Amino acid sequence: MTARIRAFAGSDAEGVAELVAVCLRTVNSRDYPTETIERMCAYFVPDRFLRLAAQRQIFVAESDGEVIGTVSREGNKVFTMFVHPGHHGQGIGRRLMRHIEALAASDGFDHMETGASITAHDFYHRLGYVDVRTSETEFGLNYILRRRLAPGMAP
Repeated sequence: MTARIRAFAGSDAEGVAELVAVCLRTVNSRDYPTETIERMCAYFVPDRFLRLAAQRQIFVAESDGEVIGTVSREGNKVFTMFVHPGHHGQGIGRRLMRHIEALAASDGFDHMETGASITAHDFYHRLGYVDVRTSETEFGLNYILRRRLAPGMAP
């Protein structure tokens, strides 16, 4: 299975929202109560992604015409990183992250920063991110992590 990483298009909004809901309900639900998961699902709807696309660069990983991963970036900040549970362990999340890290490095940033859920915390550690602090959000505990970028990384 080969996934292609490409820029988000407006026609992806429904697929990205569905992907996020599947991830939240099957993976994040191990770490968060149902009420919190449902509030997150209600937040990440297609219209939300269309609005976010005007502010951030959003990317999707696609395989056979299906959106199987997504990540967004604003400057050197990472947002909304999800990979379909059926595709975990295939390097898709790593590829999405390395893609936006390379873009940030080519824009002159020396580090990336992300807020991570309890569920994603270990994933970011495996990619070389280190804890900076924690914060509380409307959805609960959030880890703030950072990773230094190598100058000249290619997208």
